[in-house]
Amino acid sequence: MKDIFGQALLDYHRGNYTEDLWTETSISEPDEMPLPYLFRNYQGMPQLEKSALDASYGQVLDVGCGAGSHSLYLQQKGLKVTAIDASPGAVVVARERGVQQCEQFRLMNYNQGSFDTILLLMNGTGIFERLDSVPKYMLHLKSLLNPGGQILVDGSDLQYMYDRTPEGAIWVPADGYYGELDFIITYKGESSDPFPWLYLDERLLEEFARDAGFSFEIVERGDNFDYLAKLCTK
Repeated sequence: MKDIFGQALLDYHRGNYTEDLWTETSISEPDEMPLPYLFRNYQGMPQLEKSALDASYGQVLDVGCGAGSHSLYLQQKGLKVTAIDASPGAVVVARERGVQQCEQFRLMNYNQGSFDTILLLMNGTGIFERLDSVPKYMLHLKSLLNPGGQILVDGSDLQYMYDRTPEGAIWVPADGYYGELDFIITYKGESSDPFPWLYLDERLLEEFARDAGFSFEIVERGDNFDYLAKLCTK
């Protein structure tokens, strides 16, 4: 697969920044994603991310680490962090920026240790791909947690993006859950193949979490139908 995301990170990191990424979904027009934002420090992060980092403890697994900004901040706090990302370019950038333990893995293929905190940030529910895949991801994440460990995951409810009837009901796709999207990344005129990305509402995330044997808590809600949730082993 083309590593378009990783190439964009590499270009910015190595001083070849000439344009930004564009993202597009099956329900939205192309939207520009400034590359500097992917290299932000703690002060430049949204509050939900700050809250997740503030709540992290022990051995940490940063899933989908990107350029490594979350991992770097936690390292500076003295935590031991393992970062993983499916993008080879992202892994190179994170390592070069100073992330001490960073490996190229997809989450479902990773079984290299156990952790006190697992982070899934920047719409972390997206990594679950499709609604029917969530249970297997839940069980795998649970297998990576130490007793009493926590998963900190942020997500968004996309109901606001759909039209409503006069009675208040929303028009949603007839063939699937309204948060199941196909995502495309474009950089320097080259586009990725469409890939699945899941925006999971709070109610369903809680249902999946409790079915997998987790306790569930909403830590904080943002201003744009987004939230930070904590899942703990019992």
